[in-house]
Amino acid sequence: MNNYTIDLSLKPTTFDLWHVCLAGTVALLALILIVLLLSMVISLARSNKKPAESAAQPLTVAPEPIIKVVEKIVEVEKIVQAPAPEPVILKEATPDAALQLLGLLQKEARFIDFIKEDIGSYSDADIGVAARVVHEGCNKAINEHFTLATVRSESEGSKVTLPAGFDAGSVRLTGNIVGSAPFTGTLVHKGWQVTELRLPKLTQGYNAKIIAAAEVEL
Repeated sequence: MNNYTIDLSLKPTTFDLWHVCLAGTVALLALILIVLLLSMVISLARSNKKPAESAAQPLTVAPEPIIKVVEKIVEVEKIVQAPAPEPVILKEATPDAALQLLGLLQKEARFIDFIKEDIGSYSDADIGVAARVVHEGCNKAINEHFTLATVRSESEGSKVTLPAGFDAGSVRLTGNIVGSAPFTGTLVHKGWQVTELRLPKLTQGYNAKIIAAAEVEL
């Protein structure tokens, strides 16, 4: 048997076609392997970056346009706005009727003279006599030009019950007012109301401000 010895230190001095193809194949495989490794590394880096960005950025809702917001506020105000109260109509009082009444009280009872008189120097007896005269004259003037009636027909001191919606202009509540109607209380005063008025008509040019004309004796 022949013994063959291989010398590994020997280097090839020539390259044939087989060696060239083999070297090219190795280089191509190495290049493909490098490309695959790079693509895997890039994909892993991108997948780790997306969750971090989504966690760092909070969810935001696009704000509504300011015009829509104002329109919604106006609509809400229209819904909850209470109905406007009815306007209060004030009636201007004519002074002629009040001036007529003062003139009638002065004519029949010397009312203005009695009110404006300094009664400090008079005795109670003298004041009483004058008050009787004034009372009689005032009663005559009122009965002649006014018809009066009581507001309540019950006797004073009796118990009365005011239902809900009672006329607050004709009945005035006093004392401890708690809660809402109906109210039950004691009638302290019946009240007065005018049912008919008979004031004399004024002629054109008459000065109602002259309650009592000055008197000159000749």
